[in-house]
Amino acid sequence: MARIEGVPQDQASPMTRVVYMFMRRGMRKMTGRTAARGTGIEPVEIWALQPRMMSAMGRFQQGIRKVHGVDERIKLLVELEGAALIGCEFCMDLGSQICRNSGFSDEELLALPRYRTSDLFTEREKAALDYTVAVMRTPVEVTDEVFARVREHFTDKQIVEITAFLTMVNLDRFNAAFGIGSAGFSEGMVCVRPIPGRTGPGSPVQSV
Repeated sequence: MARIEGVPQDQASPMTRVVYMFMRRGMRKMTGRTAARGTGIEPVEIWALQPRMMSAMGRFQQGIRKVHGVDERIKLLVELEGAALIGCEFCMDLGSQICRNSGFSDEELLALPRYRTSDLFTEREKAALDYTVAVMRTPVEVTDEVFARVREHFTDKQIVEITAFLTMVNLDRFNAAFGIGSAGFSEGMVCVRPIPGRTGPGSPVQSV
């Protein structure tokens, strides 16, 4: 249960109710499932306590997600790994199911903590994941070596897209700060799970 209560449906403004409706539809489309616990849109309900911020956040995320210079599989991988580094349980649950619904196998989810030694990921994907780990650290630890390796696989425009995408993922700290837990999108299936305070790449994976 989150540390504070968001704006419930029956107390939301007409505009906020529209946002809730589109978010629930989007969740079902991305995951192919409904939340097993709660509304499944708890982060948005908390953002709704500050409607102008909620609206600005929505526009920012739409702007980032509408750019498609990098293939979707790469972006799903870096988003899942980035959320694991933050320790966002809501994002791990949701992201695992989105990946599965997008064609990822359980074997790939299980291998994510050991992506560097796994043959399930390409060298291009490993470079993107290494970059993710470096960007998401506090402080940021993108070395010249890491950046040079990324440039072997991605154009400058693509690197800007990935970095902007990771900047958006970093905002998942909002969810972690408020203790927004799993909504059960991956209920009964393999789900990548974060370890609070972890500093290395990847995280344990287990069935829930």
